[in-house]
Amino acid sequence: MKDVIGEAAGKIWHYLEENGDASVNKITTETGLGKNEVQRAIGWLLKEDKLSIENNGRTETLSLKR
Repeated sequence: MKDVIGEAAGKIWHYLEENGDASVNKITTETGLGKNEVQRAIGWLLKEDKLSIENNGRTETLSLKR
């Protein structure tokens, strides 16, 4: 399971690197990852201090920390 989460985190990191900030829903749709995979990968990236989350109303926007 750890490998699956790590791969999903890498996929999200690369997506954000190439496309810039994005909502969780957009990332889920465009990466083809499942909702659970995305949520676990977000936790992974947050723990590694590589990700920022901004809440705008009901939308969460993810961005890479620089």
